[in-house]
Amino acid sequence: MADVVPVVNAQAMAESLARRQRWATIIAVHVAAVVLWEVVVRAAKVPAFVLPPPSAIVATLTKANYAWTSNTLVTAAEIFGGYLLAVVVGVVSALVLSWSKRLMLLVFPLLVTLNMIPKIALGPLIIVWFSYGIGPNVLITFSLCFFPILLTAARGLREVDPDLLDLVRSLKGSRWQLFRFIQFPGALPYLFSGMKVAAILAVAGAVVGEFIASSRGLGYLMIQVQSALDTPAMFMAVILITALGMALYLLVLGVEHACITRDARMQ
Repeated sequence: MADVVPVVNAQAMAESLARRQRWATIIAVHVAAVVLWEVVVRAAKVPAFVLPPPSAIVATLTKANYAWTSNTLVTAAEIFGGYLLAVVVGVVSALVLSWSKRLMLLVFPLLVTLNMIPKIALGPLIIVWFSYGIGPNVLITFSLCFFPILLTAARGLREVDPDLLDLVRSLKGSRWQLFRFIQFPGALPYLFSGMKVAAILAVAGAVVGEFIASSRGLGYLMIQVQSALDTPAMFMAVILITALGMALYLLVLGVEHACITRDARMQ
């Protein structure tokens, strides 16, 4: 037993070192790309309205007229709000559908048909129904994120071993106990797979809503500065939107790593 502990510690240290090396490589590649971008643009004297250097993009953060903080917070609220709503409604809907095969047969094909509707086409209708602002943009984000979460959660709930379910039922287990101790833990790998896809779609939903009709947010700001050919500000808005998307994705990834063992995760 005493010989096993050093081996386990050595393996953990090796994995930690490999993980740090991967992150160092990723950061180094990004830094090198930014430096190359700066050097090439300045050497070729590319006009700023065509492709600004990174230094000019970063310089826009010091200008108060862009209201970066408030616009970023608005877009973040739309992304995270719509995404969280999709997770809650998607999981609850999958659970309800998993309890009744008849309900699944009746409702699920309709949900698939509704998902085929282009969400960008729904945007103007949502604006007409709910005016414009953060609320409608949250709904557009929700509409993009809901189905991937519902689909993967429903599949995960169906993949549970039926013999195990029969065993719990024979022991007088309630529906809530079946869900809490059997179905939900077994469905987590599928659920997180859908959540990671939805995290990417959430950013698109919020930005599409701001493009259609909004008075705040990073997407709205991009439309405003476009007419003035303020390319550095447009680039900075894209970078901030990307950062919000990465933050959401990494948050989901972190929760997945905390809840699911490595062997059980789905790529």
